[in-house]
Amino acid sequence: MDLVKYLTFSMIFFLLGIWGIFLNRKNILIMLMSIELMLLAVNLNFFVFFVYLDDMMGQLFALFVLTVAAAESAIGLALLVITFRIRATIAVEFRATVYVAYSHCLAIWKISTVLC
Repeated sequence: MDLVKYLTFSMIFFLLGIWGIFLNRKNILIMLMSIELMLLAVNLNFFVFFVYLDDMMGQLFALFVLTVAAAESAIGLALLVITFRIRATIAVEFRATVYVAYSHCLAIWKISTVLC
């Protein structure tokens, strides 16, 4: 397969991620999955250009993007769990709950650092 087919496949993944964000603005879980899909499309581009250009920087950037994506997923899901416990919903319309969930996470972190 040539470079254009890989890049087209990656572009389709990225456009599906954008489509998931704009089409479904009420469900935060689908929005997070769409962001992850967009990051995977970018990683596929990095890997394709790593092979095409025979340069190791593509692998390094892809590893960095995967690390950031894993951290974003963990923090995002933790905020969703705390938001669901407080409001019993994870609808996007309640934008103030993100600040409330963040303040609760910060308070739990401060308590855990004092106890440990």
